[in-house]
Amino acid sequence: MIVEFFPSELRGSIKAPPSKSMAHRLLICSGLAVGESVISGISPSEDVLATIDCLRALGAEVEYGSKNTCVSENFSSESRNDTERGKKESTGLERVGESENEKNTKAAETARIIGTDLLNRGKVLMPCRECGSTLRFLVPLALFSDCEAVFTGSERLMQRPMSVYEDICAQYGLNFERKTDGIHVCGRLKSGEYNIPGDISSQFISGLLFALPLVQGESIIKIIGRTESRAYIDLTVSALRRFGVTVDFIGDNEIVIPGGQSYKPQMTEVEGDYSNAAFFEAFNLIGGDVTVTGLSPDSLQGDRVYKEYFSAIKEGNPILSIASCPDLGPILLSAAAAKHGAVLTDTRRLKIKESDRGTAMAEELSKLGAELRLFENRIEADGAELHRPETELFGHGDHRIVMALSVLLTRTGGRIRGAEAVAKSMPDFFEKIEKLGARIRYYEA
Repeated sequence: MIVEFFPSELRGSIKAPPSKSMAHRLLICSGLAVGESVISGISPSEDVLATIDCLRALGAEVEYGSKNTCVSENFSSESRNDTERGKKESTGLERVGESENEKNTKAAETARIIGTDLLNRGKVLMPCRECGSTLRFLVPLALFSDCEAVFTGSERLMQRPMSVYEDICAQYGLNFERKTDGIHVCGRLKSGEYNIPGDISSQFISGLLFALPLVQGESIIKIIGRTESRAYIDLTVSALRRFGVTVDFIGDNEIVIPGGQSYKPQMTEVEGDYSNAAFFEAFNLIGGDVTVTGLSPDSLQGDRVYKEYFSAIKEGNPILSIASCPDLGPILLSAAAAKHGAVLTDTRRLKIKESDRGTAMAEELSKLGAELRLFENRIEADGAELHRPETELFGHGDHRIVMALSVLLTRTGGRIRGAEAVAKSMPDFFEKIEKLGARIRYYEA
């Protein structure tokens, strides 16, 4: 899908979308609880639907939204192609405002979940779509049975690093194989000591934190070196505690996990998402007047620093670490290009996201007249007099790239191809900014 923007100033108030990060965590905890849980405030992004698909595959009962939103509860290998075909069809619509994604956003915000017994299942297919969180959170939970689980997803997802789980499976005699049809795992997770590099994705630590409380015997996770994205680990711990599971930090780099615990069903709500709220508040840096509501001031989300970072970018040319907030990378680069520039440090992990985000932003911002300089673990962005691009921008199949570039195009005008990528985290993004005054036209690619 191609979206064309015409210069406009955005004004008004908007409620922050529900946090995708917390939705994943609360859904997984409820999928492990004995009894029925109710979670409200869930947005039907592709990532969240992937987690729901996989929980169903493991045996959880999930009732979520309208029939349009609920994906098949009996997702088999035969139905995988149907799901992928439906996904492609859903992205070729002329107007985002009329899409099924947006109808579902309005109709479906509450999930009812009855948890599963991980030990009693046969071979399962785990359709992760494009979601790294779903894949990495659920691999340890698939290791509760001697029956195989096969994780599938987009080509880019299957290329993302999984060395932590490969090493753990080798150490404990569990099966982990990358094959042409996906990642195959099999075996029974055991309690023990797990040494995890701190400079790799925190999702591996979170995945173990979901699973290890359920095995017999105490486990310890030792984080080796500097811990990046600690805020995401804190989010996982807070979700566990909400469902009656306890883990304890010993200092900053060791987590003790008592075994033999059980998850207790809960009725709870997903908090507002700082990560996606940043895209709306970024309009204020280019002449807009947008107020974002529905964000908890006590949130543990690492992306809550966007307010502080935006202020620094507005004032000068700051040096900003994104070690605990890598998802802010694209919008911070857009903001820096529109203002006085900035230097982002701890950017190495941007290479292994849905796209190589540093390279993608450098390529697209150059079309607007801005320059990025890429280094191994740092990106320097110059402020620029942005202009309408002479050629289309490209979304690189990355939701955050599309949204970050869209902010700038409301100022300069221009087109972006591959705009359907927003469905991964915020299917109704374009409808939301239209309500704030964005002037947009839609075309089929």
